[in-house]
Amino acid sequence: MKKAAEFTSPPKDYNVIVPDGWFQLPLDPDDRDHGIGALAERTFRGVDNAPHLKEQFMRDLQRKAKDAYKVGGIELYISTLTIGPVPLASSLLISVPAPDEWPKCSGAEELAAHLAGGDIGEGGELGVAELEAAGNAVRHRRREAPDPAAQLGNTLPTTTLTYYVPVPASTQWLLLNFSTPIDPLADRMVELFDTVAGTLHWA
Repeated sequence: MKKAAEFTSPPKDYNVIVPDGWFQLPLDPDDRDHGIGALAERTFRGVDNAPHLKEQFMRDLQRKAKDAYKVGGIELYISTLTIGPVPLASSLLISVPAPDEWPKCSGAEELAAHLAGGDIGEGGELGVAELEAAGNAVRHRRREAPDPAAQLGNTLPTTTLTYYVPVPASTQWLLLNFSTPIDPLADRMVELFDTVAGTLHWA
């Protein structure tokens, strides 16, 4: 496995390992509806008396997928994991922003300094983290107010963890954007997100 510093030309691809039970939702408009239908069937399997909730769930996924595609989303993963009857709701969006939508920063340290000049969010944590194979990245954790209308009635704050990773030998950045609305378990979920980010490597 090549490390970031060993690349003299941009890598052709990346790989990241996600937990079993994270469903990959296609973002391409041609495949999106089929994926949303499949995830809704899996989520509501055995539940026959909640058509309204199922429809709302699908509308929420449609909005998320469209928004993700607009910002350069490549992959979107939705957790279907549970502890007993409690769903471990979380998601991961992997994206590559367009160059004209991104500050011109030469590395993680410079980007971290740039982001530190703005609003890093309530109780925000911002710094540079070393990913074993992918190299240095900016790590930004923040807590955001809930949006019940957009989150199936969720009234708890959402914890978001974003890794901004420079693509070797290029001016592009790869973003790993994790989020969870499970406020009581936020710290444990962030530990899981950090573990997933640590598996990122270039190919």
